[in-house]
Amino acid sequence: MNVHFIAIGGAAMHNLALALHNKGYNVTGSDDTIFDPSRSRLEAKGLLPEEFGWFPEKVSSNLDAIVLGMHAKADNPELLKAQELGLKIYSYPEFLYEQSKHKTRVVIGGSHGKTTITSMILHVMNYHDRDVDYMVGAQLEGFDVMVKLTEDNDFIVLEGDEYLSSPIDRRSKFHLYKPNIALLSGIAWDHINVFPTYENYVEQFSIFVDSIVTGGSINYNEEDEEVKRVVLASENQIRKLPYRTPDYSVEDGVTLLETPEGPMPIEVFGAHNLNNLAGAKWICQHMGIDEDDFYEAISTFKGASKRLEKIAESSNSVVYKDFAHSPSKVEATTKAVKSQYSDRELIACLELHTYSSLNAEFLKEYKGALDAADVAVVFYSPHAVEIKKLEEVTHEQVANAFERDDLIIYTNPEDFKNSLFSQNFENKSLLLMSSGNYGGLDFDEVKGLFKS
Repeated sequence: MNVHFIAIGGAAMHNLALALHNKGYNVTGSDDTIFDPSRSRLEAKGLLPEEFGWFPEKVSSNLDAIVLGMHAKADNPELLKAQELGLKIYSYPEFLYEQSKHKTRVVIGGSHGKTTITSMILHVMNYHDRDVDYMVGAQLEGFDVMVKLTEDNDFIVLEGDEYLSSPIDRRSKFHLYKPNIALLSGIAWDHINVFPTYENYVEQFSIFVDSIVTGGSINYNEEDEEVKRVVLASENQIRKLPYRTPDYSVEDGVTLLETPEGPMPIEVFGAHNLNNLAGAKWICQHMGIDEDDFYEAISTFKGASKRLEKIAESSNSVVYKDFAHSPSKVEATTKAVKSQYSDRELIACLELHTYSSLNAEFLKEYKGALDAADVAVVFYSPHAVEIKKLEEVTHEQVANAFERDDLIIYTNPEDFKNSLFSQNFENKSLLLMSSGNYGGLDFDEVKGLFKS
């Protein structure tokens, strides 16, 4: 099969391209720029375009399919040529469905926790040598690709994203998978550039629940009132199975999960991650893993990439880096680190970096998000606001949004770095939350502050 990718360099797109190449397909692609790790991974398989740019001559009638990435525009020259030739054009999620329509599709949805839950499920399956197809949004330990597609595997586990499918398909990605088994972890307003109202955002999850195949099932986090309301309101003929955070304790910085065999130490921590674990356990049981086997495997799970990643530690201090940027994730992550190291002072640093977080109207959603921290720091770049063509965000707006009188705010990367490097981290925890790098912070340098 000959498949051409328009915008092959994206995190999701290049992984799908690699999966199809591994499956024996003939894969080509274009993009106007490609950064690492996509670049070197494509190059290693001979899939890196010879030159960057859009070349309509690459698109011909002997292609079986075009996969269109979100990075491309609706007037992309290659897309226009494909439309002119009447070729079959798929969005990323449409193509995944096409590859898995004869499999049992397991889809993990939610504003937060979906990468971690998907990662937990795949870790357990891998631990017990159960081969499944999958698509996950983070690089996992023990997995060399983020997308795997085969002809033979019965199950495919898909991380279900609510963002748009493609420049010409404005449906949420997870509306296209038609799950047999689904999970919904939480709903908290996000992606306001696409879903300008909370109601519009929540509606996407209602559509997701209604898209589950008749006779299928959904496991849902009953501690999230919006999730519970959406699931119970659905008239879809499916089984609705609630889950909640299991009992656990923390002793000397170690989280102990209560199991039928007694307390079991686990590597992940925080109430939100224990809640994720409960959801993952249900899904694994649907997939044929019994409870004892689940516990054995999950005890060795260290976490998904960029999610509460311990980057350095000394005898009485620790630093974590986390991808958290939406208000609900920031609050959960901050609480998790504080409760894990309750006897230490917590310095929590959040970079407002995404479109939503730099929106003056959306900022108020961050109220209370950093309350668990002893020292709360927010960094944002007025230049980033300018680049995103957003209204100016002021120091006062940020301070008012978090409703914390002692909030420390930086807009200059050097000032932020100097403040960080002048700290004494004795008996302290440092939490760095961002999908960026605080205007150029070298995390390897930060590690040096925490040597034993």
